[in-house]
Amino acid sequence: MKAAFYTLGCKLNYSETSTISKQFLNKGFEIVESDQHADVYVINTCSVTENAEKDCRQIVRRALKNNPEAFVIVTGCYAQLRPEDLIKIDGVDAVLGSNEKFEIFHLIDNFQKNELSCVYVSPTEELEKFNSAFSVEEDSRTRAFFKIQDGCDYPCSYCTIPLARGKSRSLEPQKIIEQFKSLIHSGFKEIVLTGVNVGDYGKDYDTNFHELLKKLVGVEGDFRIRISSIEPNLLTDEIIELTRNNEKICNHFHIPLQSGSGKILRLMQRRYKTEDYEKLIFKLTDKIANLGIGVDVIVGFPGETEEDFIDTYNFLNHLPISYLHVFTYSERPNTKAIEFDGAVEVRERKRRNNMLRILSAKKKYDFYSKMIGKDFRVLFESESNGVVKGFTENYVRVEAKNNSELINNFVDVKLKEVYQDICTVQ
Repeated sequence: MKAAFYTLGCKLNYSETSTISKQFLNKGFEIVESDQHADVYVINTCSVTENAEKDCRQIVRRALKNNPEAFVIVTGCYAQLRPEDLIKIDGVDAVLGSNEKFEIFHLIDNFQKNELSCVYVSPTEELEKFNSAFSVEEDSRTRAFFKIQDGCDYPCSYCTIPLARGKSRSLEPQKIIEQFKSLIHSGFKEIVLTGVNVGDYGKDYDTNFHELLKKLVGVEGDFRIRISSIEPNLLTDEIIELTRNNEKICNHFHIPLQSGSGKILRLMQRRYKTEDYEKLIFKLTDKIANLGIGVDVIVGFPGETEEDFIDTYNFLNHLPISYLHVFTYSERPNTKAIEFDGAVEVRERKRRNNMLRILSAKKKYDFYSKMIGKDFRVLFESESNGVVKGFTENYVRVEAKNNSELINNFVDVKLKEVYQDICTVQ
């Protein structure tokens, strides 16, 4: 039998889909691409935005177009939050919540289509188990995304993640070390540590993220560690010092901001002020040479006036950051923000999104330009159209003339010039 997988959302979802697909492989299934004919389709969903949910419904229809008799499983955050929506979609055979996504073969005896959907969703308060997961880039055997943490205890007013994934919990430190070593021995050169709130790691084991990082950099091997994303209030001085003093940790942080307006941050129930964030960014760039910094930001939050948005734009413009991930606010059921006054028109949300995307392109170009003439260590990951591509430790995308021997190897280079959103090497 053949199985196909489709993932919506974050890198954490991708790592979990990869783990589920390995279960199918172990049961003798052939894994095929999601747009091909398959006997079973597994769709791992996201619920952060309304578009993600629309995408889910479209993917179900697309799967059934490939094979009307296919068994369709929908799991992930959307399934956990609103299974009642999914069972209304024609052709969905099983809906599995966050606890159940790794138990497919225990819950489903056969993959014959049903007249009625089966629903296996535990209440949010029962989401306590930690399920290990890691994945690799589709075109790469160089970089692995390693899940070390799940869930979140932060009550951000716009976010459904605590409802979809439960409370913050962590993978046992010793299991992390064992799995980390296994990834290194398998040949991966870059390990990206992922989770819902990675910096919150370790509370259930009387440890913390800094202590874990110290253990990981002590593992023997030729590798580097990249932190997927970390909340500004959890990026401690100890982590900063460890990053500055250890080449095995990439000088690159992705630090969510969400808004540069103090008023909007308070409405969002974020755990810092704009002045705290600004102080952190300048401290980081002062202490760590050539540091790359990515930033998440949400536009169109309820109550965000034009003045609030301009405050955000100007705030981001003056910070020494490298790029932005821009999200348009989307009303989510069962969140506080959905009840807030001051809804921003959808057309205006899109306009603000576009303005920040243009700013992001400028920020990236300026950052890349400042790196020209400097020496970096690039991990080349893929080859196509006569060139090999990879990333520096500070997350600058680099390309060089095709040489397959460079793939999955660290190479010392000097950056030559910026071409579109890529740097060439001398």
